[in-house]
Amino acid sequence: VQLQAFGGGLVQAGDSLRLSCAASGRTFASSVMTWFRQAPGKEREFVAAIRWSRSTHYADSVKGRFTISLDNGKNTLYLRMNSLKHEDTATYYCAGTGTRLIVSSLYAPGNYDCWGQGTQVTVSS
Repeated sequence: VQLQAFGGGLVQAGDSLRLSCAASGRTFASSVMTWFRQAPGKEREFVAAIRWSRSTHYADSVKGRFTISLDNGKNTLYLRMNSLKHEDTATYYCAGTGTRLIVSSLYAPGNYDCWGQGTQVTVSS
């Protein structure tokens, strides 16, 4: 599976943005699809995940503001980001794995075997 993330950009605090992650190849054989982000000088951190069952998990920092969704017909993963804050500034990556992960394992980037190239989100304060 190849993943391609896009939709990032420069926005102001309080604005909304929707990221997309298009899958090609052996599409969505994944058990879980996830968004991570990485700010300069910081480690890559978990943002949100969605399982094949459509159950979702969010980092506390984005809960209530971000929504992850999956459109199997379009082979596309989305991340709707509302009420953006300056601290949301980062490069956002989509990732997937066919392995069933328990909740505590969702947060570790090393548990994912398929990654998109990243899309930059910059939120001006």
